[in-house]
Amino acid sequence: MKDKFSLAGKAIIVTGGTGILGNSFIRGIVEAGGAVGILGRNEAVANERANMINHIGGKAVPLVADVMNEKQLLNARTKMLETFGRIDGLVNGAGGNSPEGVVQNDDNLFEMNIAGMKKVMDINIWGTIIPTQVFGEAIAATGKGSIVNISSMNSKRAITKLLGYNMGKAAVDCYNQWFAVELAKRYGETIRMNAIAPGFFLTEQNMSLHTKPDGSYTERAESVIRQTPFKRFGHPDELIGALVWLLSDASQFVTGAMICVDGGFSVFGGV
Repeated sequence: MKDKFSLAGKAIIVTGGTGILGNSFIRGIVEAGGAVGILGRNEAVANERANMINHIGGKAVPLVADVMNEKQLLNARTKMLETFGRIDGLVNGAGGNSPEGVVQNDDNLFEMNIAGMKKVMDINIWGTIIPTQVFGEAIAATGKGSIVNISSMNSKRAITKLLGYNMGKAAVDCYNQWFAVELAKRYGETIRMNAIAPGFFLTEQNMSLHTKPDGSYTERAESVIRQTPFKRFGHPDELIGALVWLLSDASQFVTGAMICVDGGFSVFGGV
């Protein structure tokens, strides 16, 4: 049974690999025996994380690229194949929110920043689709591969203020199901696609919404915790188990699924 969860011999790319959640993703893959391509725009962080993994006996390569830039992704694919000779998996971890996609409580609903909404939607949905287009065929060529998208609780419930992010992640859910079916129709069991839907985790992008300068929680954060049966935020490392399972042969009959890692947020009615 243990071998089914192993990623030994597999080479996996993580987009958003220079972020907080991405750091847990790459460490989890390496701990499960896999080699990892750390893809992100922050070259210094990508190099630092790759060097650290290689220093302790793991296998990692930094892949500096923007997920919206196909040329940079093609260069990353070439580097990954030159380094490891194969690509067995992809974690579409890049995405997130920005101030342009936020609707504040006192904003005029009919004067929203449409360009800002499009920007946030684009990074979440096209920042998932474009890397899949670039790396997907190489994954299929290995004979058995897995793609894991990162969704969010924002795709399932109306989370105030974050309209652009909500719509972007809802589009990821639609893509996750549609593409999983089409992959199966064309490639059979060769390549699978699934998603993880995290609950609330503290990251660089949402820290100002959830914490005050003194480190205490904002009213919004307290509301999140009240709606989470476990009564706390998640820790990034708590996503590793679901990720390794979906990337490994242990989930070989799973495709088009969404795994909620949310402390019960998605099923709690608030009463």
